[in-house]
Amino acid sequence: MAAIDRSTYTESVARHAGWAAARLGAPLELLHVLDRHPEVAPAADYSGNLELGEQERLLGELAQLDERRSALAQEQGRLLLQEAKGFAADMGAAGADTRQRHGGLVDTLTEQEPGVRLFVLGKRGSHADFARGHLGGNLERVVRAVHRPLLVASRAFRPIRRVLVAFDGSATTRKGIEMIAASPLFRGLEVRILMAGKDGETPRSQLHWAKDVLAVAGFEAAASLRDGQPDSAIADAVREEGIDLLVMGAYGHSRIRQLIVGSTTTTMLRTCPIPVLLLR
Repeated sequence: MAAIDRSTYTESVARHAGWAAARLGAPLELLHVLDRHPEVAPAADYSGNLELGEQERLLGELAQLDERRSALAQEQGRLLLQEAKGFAADMGAAGADTRQRHGGLVDTLTEQEPGVRLFVLGKRGSHADFARGHLGGNLERVVRAVHRPLLVASRAFRPIRRVLVAFDGSATTRKGIEMIAASPLFRGLEVRILMAGKDGETPRSQLHWAKDVLAVAGFEAAASLRDGQPDSAIADAVREEGIDLLVMGAYGHSRIRQLIVGSTTTTMLRTCPIPVLLLR
């Protein structure tokens, strides 16, 4: 399920979703949620200061204005979904379903979650602050709320050939390695495993375990251990090794169990120029 809006990420989200759906052999649904934002809400109601006839006329005009806004929003959404459907079809996901719903994005996605294998969202929505590099507020709430894997699309799609898996030996990332080994999403891709921290027997044995699990599944994965903090080590590897997709757990070391500003997860979502797949 891919959630789109009128942001510059729409094409990228649709293409990433189409790519994933084609590789997974799964049906794709494109979703546009109609949510009233404060900037389009009616102005304050001063009708109580008017005479009865004028008050009724004003209320009628406000109601008509709301109806026109709603109809326009629905038509814009329909056109947006049709355009996104074309982008997804270009990636091999022909016949995607489209749906518009009223409400909040987070509530809508959590309601649909039982039937969803993978969510796809853009890093920022139509109201995010690009100049300051902020994440979209909806994305942060979705990451906290859903329990399915979440693919966070970069601003533009590019072919995905080389995958970097951020691994820390925790139960979450060990489960992630097993998910990668079992998923058709990664078949034929070059997979690299990265641990960040001091060298030692324990991290090396954990890396060997991850590499062996992938080898049994047919992957010839490369594994490396980089000294330094996870966020800087991951960023360096992405840049130096030409990585097209970063895979990481939504929670890593115990000190970042919660998704908070400053955590490795949030930092990578905010700064990483490539798509990020969060495994749960």
